[in-house]
Parts: sequence; structure tokens; C-alpha cells
Amino acid sequence: MVDLNNSTVKVALLVVMAAVAIASNYLLIGVVNVKFMDLIVFACGYVLGPSFGGVLGALIWLVYGSLNPYGFELFMLATTMTMEGLIGVSGGVIRGVMVVGESRKPDLRLSVIGFSLTFVYDVITNIVSALTVGIPIPVAMVTGIPFMLVHELSNAVFFGFGGPPLINSMRKVLGERMNG
Repeated sequence: MVDLNNSTVKVALLVVMAAVAIASNYLLIGVVNVKFMDLIVFACGYVLGPSFGGVLGALIWLVYGSLNPYGFELFMLATTMTMEGLIGVSGGVIRGVMVVGESRKPDLRLSVIGFSLTFVYDVITNIVSALTVGIPIPVAMVTGIPFMLVHELSNAVFFGFGGPPLINSMRKVLGERMNG
């Protein structure tokens, strides 16, 4: 059992989980909009609390968004940090209203949550992208549809199939969640 009241342990967990998510992002860099990061951030928020999930999401994008082969733009970085942080916070909030059981079977509820969170993330980041590069928002939304669908559908699968085993494994390794 991990001492989740120790601030050094919390920081170590934050760094390790950020490293895992960032490494998985770079491993999948050639597969546009298919990443395990959102599931990792959501699960950490669910198990370790909304504050942990929010900080983790922002930290991951701070690093990944700054050292990204696709380039860097400050307004987009702030947006992705905020939106990813909200995915982590959502994990903590969802824990308060929904129990992910011990079953390792796929969970349709988590699929819907993953799809929905990703949809909101994609709409907001597409709007900010349009504003950043100076194209009309409707053009950005229409041209972004294929990328959004890949992102949303892959997250629906990852959350539904990967959410229960990841959340339950984290619970077993870490014990009960620390206060958010």
C-alpha cells in the first residue's frame, strides 16, 4: 500500500503517471488523435482525486505541448492544458456519482463518458485552433470532423475496455484514493 498522504509520494506519482502518458503519446505520434493519455488522466482523477487528475492533465500537456514535433503555440498550449486538466477533474467528479466495479468487463458508461469528454475537448480545441490561425470556425469544425471522430471513437473504446482494468489495477496498487 502506498502512503498517499505523503507529499513526496504524491509528487512521485504525478511525475511517473505524466511520464507514462507522455511516453505513450510519443509512441503513438504517427497515429493522429489516438492516444492513451486521456484515459490515464481520467483514471488518475478517478482513483486519486480531481485535483490530482487536473494537475496531471495540465502537466502532461505542458511537457508534450512544449516538446511537440508538430509545433508550439502558446494559446493552444493553454487551451489543451486546461481541457486535459478538466478530463482529470471529471474523473474525480465521476467517482462521486458512479462506481466502477471490480469486473474487468467493458463498461458502456465509461465509453459514453470517454466519447463525451473527448467531444467537448475537440470542439473547444478546434475553435481555439481556428481563432489562432485565423480561419472561420465553421471551416475548422467541418475539416476537423474526421480527426474528431477518430479521437472520440478511439477514446470511447479505450475508456470502455481499458477503464475498468486500469482503475481497478490502480486501486489495488495504490489503495484508496487520496483526498482531491
